[in-house]
Amino acid sequence: MDQAPGSPQEPQGTHGLPSCYRHPGRETGITCTRCERPICTDCMVSASVGFQCPECVRTGSGTGHAPGADRPRTVAGGAVAADPHLITKILLAVNVAVFIAVLAVDDLVYRLTLIGFAIDPRLGEVVGVVDGEWYRLITSMFLHEQFWHIGFNMLGLWWLGRPLEAALGRVRYLALYLLSGLAGGALTYLLNAPNQPSLGASGAIFGLLGATVVLMRRFRYDMRPILVLLALNLFITFRYQDIIAWEAHVGGLVAGVIIAYGMIHAPRAHRSLVQAVTCGAVLLASLVMVVARTMALS
Repeated sequence: MDQAPGSPQEPQGTHGLPSCYRHPGRETGITCTRCERPICTDCMVSASVGFQCPECVRTGSGTGHAPGADRPRTVAGGAVAADPHLITKILLAVNVAVFIAVLAVDDLVYRLTLIGFAIDPRLGEVVGVVDGEWYRLITSMFLHEQFWHIGFNMLGLWWLGRPLEAALGRVRYLALYLLSGLAGGALTYLLNAPNQPSLGASGAIFGLLGATVVLMRRFRYDMRPILVLLALNLFITFRYQDIIAWEAHVGGLVAGVIIAYGMIHAPRAHRSLVQAVTCGAVLLASLVMVVARTMALS
């Protein structure tokens, strides 16, 4: 990360993000618009543009308001919550709960997995999105079948999700996760064989990976760690595409980049509108892919 003139080197967190200069160990994706030092959600003060640290506000070197005058906002305009990682914890708990349920209930994974159109010999019935089971596009987003699969995905969710949630805010972060997962599932449904089942949880994780690239570029952090991680994941995706649904990974990644760019780079004067249009465009593109494939298979 570029340092402001005269500012000390800030400690780096374990996830590649810097730590708040007043609270070492607290990772953050937010910087003071005046001195450019990293600040956590407890330290940032809402200003006319972005956020400022308590020192800049107290000394009058910036244009921030007095602490407590306005509710702090994230870099994407979201409300700053007391627990900036709550949604990540909930998503992790939901994924683990569904995984346990799949292990405990016979045939549950086959009823929730993403599949276009097929006669499932396990269930003895016609199944698939074409048959009206649209819910599979959502339920498959939380499905894992092997311990290594959920292990890697939950590690990615915890590692990538927490700083993203803190930087975007709860609502925007949840929209990023769900729309990335939906886009990954939609592209899988569009390109996969109709009778090929797919577990789409990784699409949402790749969406978080793409969003992290956008966030780190926005704050001019060292991009090498995240780019190496992205390259490694794409290599594994295409190297083992016989057992990995590359469509879910690519669809989620592209959606994550688009959504994060729209959220983080939206002009302040029209922030909510631009963010809503960006999310709406990704949702519309996903629905178009689903409808087109359904019509082709009907």
